[in-house]
Amino acid sequence: MISRHWRALALPERADEYVTHLRNETFPAIKNLPGCLGATVHRREQPAGVEFIVITHWASLAAIHAFSGADAEAAVVPPKVRDMMIEFDVRARHYHVLT
Repeated sequence: MISRHWRALALPERADEYVTHLRNETFPAIKNLPGCLGATVHRREQPAGVEFIVITHWASLAAIHAFSGADAEAAVVPPKVRDMMIEFDVRARHYHVLT
């Protein structure tokens, strides 16, 4: 299993909107992709905004490509999500899950 990690700092006034987007759009869409094993979102209040780390779990790198395209590390950030953010990773990080 491979976990894909992505971090962003949201505008405080749009943080709840981002969570709603994940729950209603992103997570249901990726759940239907072959090889997607699930996702979690982690939230932390920061002085400059609200930090999120989104972790998705995948059966293989090929499954990640079905989500991200040819460049597996390219972040997938729709324009409406970009508008919610102060900053965000343009590259995702992948880790092999050992246990």
